[in-house]
Amino acid sequence: MVALGAMPGVFQSMLKEGHRHLSGLDEAVLNNIDACRELSAITRTSLGPNGMNKILINHLDKQFVTNDAATIVNELEVQHPAAKILVLAGRAQQEEIGDGANLTISFAGELLEKAGELIRMGLHPSEIIIGYTKAISKTIEVLEDLVEKGSENMDVRNKEEVVLRMRSAVASKQFGQEDILCSLVADACMQVCPKNPANFNVDNVRVAKLVGGGLRNSTVVRGMVLKNDAVGSIRRVEKAKIAVFAGGVDTSATETKGTVLIHSAEQLENYAKTEEAKVEELIKAVADAGAKVIVSGAAVGDMALHFCERYKLMVLKISSKFELRRFCRTTGAVAILKLSQPNADELGYADSVSVEEIGGTRVTVVKNEEGGNSVATVVLRGSTDSILDDLERAVDDGVNTYKSMCRDSRIIPGAAATEIGLAKRLKEFSLKETGLDQYAIAKFAESFEMVPRTLSENAGLSAMEIISSLYAEHAAGNTKVGIDLGEGVCKDVSALKIWDLYVTKFFALKYSADAVCTVLRVDQIIMAKPAGGPRRDAQPGGGMDED
Repeated sequence: MVALGAMPGVFQSMLKEGHRHLSGLDEAVLNNIDACRELSAITRTSLGPNGMNKILINHLDKQFVTNDAATIVNELEVQHPAAKILVLAGRAQQEEIGDGANLTISFAGELLEKAGELIRMGLHPSEIIIGYTKAISKTIEVLEDLVEKGSENMDVRNKEEVVLRMRSAVASKQFGQEDILCSLVADACMQVCPKNPANFNVDNVRVAKLVGGGLRNSTVVRGMVLKNDAVGSIRRVEKAKIAVFAGGVDTSATETKGTVLIHSAEQLENYAKTEEAKVEELIKAVADAGAKVIVSGAAVGDMALHFCERYKLMVLKISSKFELRRFCRTTGAVAILKLSQPNADELGYADSVSVEEIGGTRVTVVKNEEGGNSVATVVLRGSTDSILDDLERAVDDGVNTYKSMCRDSRIIPGAAATEIGLAKRLKEFSLKETGLDQYAIAKFAESFEMVPRTLSENAGLSAMEIISSLYAEHAAGNTKVGIDLGEGVCKDVSALKIWDLYVTKFFALKYSADAVCTVLRVDQIIMAKPAGGPRRDAQPGGGMDED
């Protein structure tokens, strides 16, 4: 039987004209490795507290200034099929943990670079995959040994313990401001933490970004902050019962259409009065039910607003159905589809609903101080929109870290101490192996040096000196020694209070190894479409099928 690669003409005749077919080590495997390495080189310079920012302008001309790897790779819209696998690994890490996407992509890029060196030395990709699989199993085993004793028992309502575990995640986004941000995030998370912490929902911590002031002016509100003004003239209500109408507060159209024939001005006046009386009756019924605030999910009619003012009802409008749902969760209200008299159990409650001016922006603050509240809002202040967006990403990382510690609170040394510990133990493990996969295990161990090297380079330190000092300290038995980026020396991280969550590191390394093995298993790339041409699944009208 003739090998397929020996008769390219036969294979080309199977596919449409203009297809691309890449195969073999040089065209497919090494090409994939180079593409993934280029992607990880972009994210790697943003790793750690001294990571550099990137300016990204997406297809909608929206500008991002960030060092968040998840945002970077999402907005890059990567097209290379192998590099997309790394993007998916980073996305999986972001969805699972909410932090550590940069480590996932950067470490995967480093592993592939080392795999490329091994392939050029003569090893087959399958031997590298076997070695990497053994290495990641050993890594997970060693990672368990590095866990700080007693860290599995923690009170998620103890602010000091929460901040300790959250600091490194927030500092990697906002170095120097982590103490202020961690305090805000910890307060917000502890306020909305349910009785069973495993049921913590990250959606219950909201962020309101208001331009002006500085980070020190930021606060946590027990309740919601809506970035809009009240509709009527009433600006403040205390101890208010709240009625929520999803369909709007206006005269409702009848289900059947009819024609009204009016012969005189008197008849027209009576017709208008009938409609007016009907609206007044509905608004009065809401007021009689005990409501002091009406929230509308759609338009608020002028006539309805007039009667709301007469019956001293505060009117709010929330256009977003997601925001309306959160408002109902905050106040305990039930959204009623059309304007009618609500039952007592459909009304929500808030200690106060008031319109306040923060930094020149009018916002509505819905507070629930006395408990029974399931939403907290972090009000962030900053000088520009891009700074506020980056602060919001740091808050998201902090909230996701809180969720992770509710599931598994174990911690391991940060500041590259864990990576050097893993590298040292894996190198010792590789020497005990006898097959060709020992070279792959040794390269896997070497890849861990990427973290201290990148942290040092991003901070302007000598990477070689730092790595050799770390190895020397760990060889002497000081397994908690990491990099103090402020002073540029190696120190005990327990004194510096730099800890990483075990679960974050576990998933980051696991997803990296899985993505790398997937890329290395590819030996042919077949793109059955013209290079640079339209997609085959393009619709006649110009639309695209969903992937």
